[in-house]
Amino acid sequence: MLVNGAVVTGKGASTAKGRSAEEIDQIRALLRSRFEELNTEYEEAVAQNHRLRLVEIGDAAGDDQADSGSKTAERDAATSLLRTLLDRRTQAEHAIHRLDEGTYGNCEGCSNPIPVERLEVFPSATTCVNCKQVRERRAS
Repeated sequence: MLVNGAVVTGKGASTAKGRSAEEIDQIRALLRSRFEELNTEYEEAVAQNHRLRLVEIGDAAGDDQADSGSKTAERDAATSLLRTLLDRRTQAEHAIHRLDEGTYGNCEGCSNPIPVERLEVFPSATTCVNCKQVRERRAS
């Protein structure tokens, strides 16, 4: 099965019995590339957040409530972005580990193959749609 230019097979999938070294290398390259992109984006966001905090420290004199509120909103948005990027980077890293273990492409919940359409949209997916929905319902 082809996902973003890489052949994806998983334990239990129809083509599970023979993932070639070339296929594994293609998948690993895709995931590694995604990890590196996210890592670069995360590092840039950390640096931007640091600069924002330095400006806040030196520029707080004379702030009124609106200025303080704006700075708080900017700080919250920056923190949220950092958490999101860190989470996505961790997901890509986890997918690489799953590939190394031979479990990439299979649901962590039910062990069934994750549909290739889901992996095309979200290569770091660890659950099938059904297990994801169940997990989200339980979290609510």
